[in-house]
Amino acid sequence: MSNESESEETAQDAADETEAETESDTQEETEGLQHGDFIELDYTARTVEGGDLVDTTDPDVAEEEGVGEDQEFAPRTIVLGEGHVFDAVEEDIVGSEVGDTGTVTVPAVDAFGEFDDEEVRTISADRIPEDDRYPGAHVDIDGEHGHINTIIGGRARVDFNHPLAGEDVEYDWEVLSEVTDREERASALLDVFLDMDLDVWFETDTVEEEQLVESDDDEDDEESEPEYETVEVEKETLYIEATPQLTMNQQWMMGKQQIAQQLTDLLDIDRIIVQEELGGGMGMMGGMGGMMGGMGGGGAELEEALEDEDIDAEEIVDELEGAEE
Repeated sequence: MSNESESEETAQDAADETEAETESDTQEETEGLQHGDFIELDYTARTVEGGDLVDTTDPDVAEEEGVGEDQEFAPRTIVLGEGHVFDAVEEDIVGSEVGDTGTVTVPAVDAFGEFDDEEVRTISADRIPEDDRYPGAHVDIDGEHGHINTIIGGRARVDFNHPLAGEDVEYDWEVLSEVTDREERASALLDVFLDMDLDVWFETDTVEEEQLVESDDDEDDEESEPEYETVEVEKETLYIEATPQLTMNQQWMMGKQQIAQQLTDLLDIDRIIVQEELGGGMGMMGGMGGMMGGMGGGGAELEEALEDEDIDAEEIVDELEGAEE
């Protein structure tokens, strides 16, 4: 065998070995839980230095610490890669399996930030409500939240750092299950976004939609008017039952479009319809033509939707105002 042939075989063997190693590395990287997976997570977080409780999903831990008497403690459903927990915790979970446990330390800079001496400022005590003029009181000044360190005469020393600024945080976590049920996923996301337990369900609706007619004639394309046809298409729809609590929820009122977009992306659906029960029937509501998820909406669309459902908007307002009274 010539030296040239031996060199070619050696190069081929090296290439095959490199390809096999790459495939092996890729397989190892993609094994286990990955970004985009919905998981039920149990965790407890404490400061590294003092062991103070930061957060927990364990009711026994909460009871031992004497915190959150009016709060429900239970495992959380999160989506890996969506920032529902600190990045360091997510990355520690990625690649694990259901039933796995772990401990990871989140540095202060990635948790609640480093302590900034410049955020401890002296202000006039007159800017603080009289009932809050004492050391340790939490106050809001010009949209900033802080706590009072000292107050002497007419001056107050207020710390506007996060109470846990400068603290490294240690997370003990356990993956309890992978959530595959679509309604559980939708409910969990709404709980993450709004801290509310809402009734949801999925339906595949057949709706009429205007679609552009493609023409094979390239002549006079710039001068001709586009043609549309009405076709029936299937829309995968998430229905959310509206409640007075949802209507008044601040996150919902301020960010429903963003929430809807995240829901449609993460749940792989076409649209969202918010429904409210009115006199035994279900009407489409939500202030957005009843439909959300990248479809926009405005007053005219809402009026058309109400007319299609044979609903009198003024009667709805009167009924809601009566219920509030």
